[in-house]
Amino acid sequence: MTEVAVIAGSASDQAIIDKAVSALESYKISYEVKILSAHRDAEALDEYVKASDAEIFICIAGMSAALPGVVAARTKKPVIGVPVSGKIAGGLDALLSIAQMPKGVPVACMAVDGGENAGHFAARILGKN
Repeated sequence: MTEVAVIAGSASDQAIIDKAVSALESYKISYEVKILSAHRDAEALDEYVKASDAEIFICIAGMSAALPGVVAARTKKPVIGVPVSGKIAGGLDALLSIAQMPKGVPVACMAVDGGENAGHFAARILGKN
């Protein structure tokens, strides 16, 4: 069983993925990493989330940062969103997209490029810290 699924919207988010994975590894938490865009890979993302046995999803996304909200709309499991800094507004656009989820679609929002804290937060949810 995978405890945490780390999903990034783009392979260019690898530095943030690495931060999250490093924190997860420090707690010996099992994880898997997938690159699935909410926009470009919508069907594959939907299938993955529905079939995943992960207990928590960490979703790393920039720009419109739809990924965490899309995942949260498809599962009742905890979703942690990590906004990625970009060329526009230093990641503020992604931060606001993740933080402004509608009622019933909760997403925990980390700091911009806060992959490490996402891993630490997942450990707290799992009671491993």
